[in-house]
Amino acid sequence: MTSFKIGDREISRQAPPYIVAEMSGNHNHDIGRARALIDAAAKAGADAVKLQTYRADTITIRSDRPEFRIPGGLWKDRTLYELYEEAYTPWEWHGDLFAHARAKGIDIFSSPFDLTAVDFLAALDAPAYKIASPEAIDWGLMEKVAATGKPVILSTGMASNAEIGEAIEVLKSNGAGGIVVLHCISSYPAPTDQAHLAKIRRIAERFDVLTGLSDHTMGLEVPIAAVALGAVLIEKHFTLKRADGGVDSAFSLEAEELAELVRATRLAHQALGDPEADDIEAERMNRQFRRSIYFVADLPAGAEIRPEHVKSIRPGLGLPPKHLRDIVGRRTKAPIAYGTPTSWELIA
Repeated sequence: MTSFKIGDREISRQAPPYIVAEMSGNHNHDIGRARALIDAAAKAGADAVKLQTYRADTITIRSDRPEFRIPGGLWKDRTLYELYEEAYTPWEWHGDLFAHARAKGIDIFSSPFDLTAVDFLAALDAPAYKIASPEAIDWGLMEKVAATGKPVILSTGMASNAEIGEAIEVLKSNGAGGIVVLHCISSYPAPTDQAHLAKIRRIAERFDVLTGLSDHTMGLEVPIAAVALGAVLIEKHFTLKRADGGVDSAFSLEAEELAELVRATRLAHQALGDPEADDIEAERMNRQFRRSIYFVADLPAGAEIRPEHVKSIRPGLGLPPKHLRDIVGRRTKAPIAYGTPTSWELIA
């Protein structure tokens, strides 16, 4: 498990989570809106905006056969071709949007869905590539993406453990410049009770990779929890306003919610801290108020210390309570006043 960079941003367990704002088809085929989405993502503090690079005929075919029709959910009864024809981002926009994002100081990259899209994005000097969940079994696509030498973000929705392992091996063996594997539930929206966030840690342990989350649940709770489980990258669909409509708007964050996601996940990562921390600055002032052993009687020098002469109380300036039995039965070296903290210098 090694760290790497997307652009100038470190991707690691030590760095704050890298937040990817997925535009998808929420531009509603208006390039002005697409630019406004980039502006909103930058203003919200996201690290990157992600596009999807395909045309309807590079991802499916025009067919009314039953298997090409979506049986339920948000896009019920639509054909795949109809959906992708509405959702795709025109290729002629990409150069403009890449330049606009760079001018705004936010990373921009995309998910290619066929080999020609990889070449197209390489010509735009994309700083990273995303493999979408349905393409995580397309070895040829992953080989070509990995061969660019750029970092690869792999989504794993619907993939078995064996398929995840195979995909990681394809990316590693073909030269990917860093890999982060995103746990994902490919349901739109995804039910929170089926988020299975525990898989984030399991993927990291099983495959020795950095992990993250591509999230389709409603709200912010699931991605925040993912950070606590070690997610180094969070991807969320976003839009300007859900009421504006669009193919993915129903399960997308609005701009203000995206800003809150950035804030909350940064805090969640900050709260993780150091698992080996043994001297926490915020606690130092209160250490004096832990329990310790105090003399609770006036005693002359040479007196035998009996149980009623000492007591474990607050504050914590005396010997730790674990030494109470060691003190009883010993003698005082000097006169002791009631309320004196114990110390080995006072005990013979």
